[in-house]
Amino acid sequence: MTEIVVLPHHEICPEGAVVTAEVGESSCEALLRHDIDIEHACEMSCACTTCHVIVREGFDSLNEADELEEDYLDKAWGLEPESRLSCQADVGVSRLVVEIPRYTINHASERH
Repeated sequence: MTEIVVLPHHEICPEGAVVTAEVGESSCEALLRHDIDIEHACEMSCACTTCHVIVREGFDSLNEADELEEDYLDKAWGLEPESRLSCQADVGVSRLVVEIPRYTINHASERH
């Protein structure tokens, strides 16, 4: 199991969190499994940017982003060099520290 540290986010995870993930599992799936309600408007199919995270530690342990993910990342709010779409960022063996950006460009939130 790999540890994912989620930095505090004002709405999604105000206190921050530490969760575990299986190697090869997407970081989005792991967060959702641990009740961290990260947006994922395209049902994790790499068709939007709502699950954008910034990987503060452990970036090099993730699988490489493909061209489609890179194209979508170009549209993400608050893009940084260590940005990934969490639905495409498969967990490796190294501990991750992720930050969920304050905003997304989602115009129709899935939150009920």
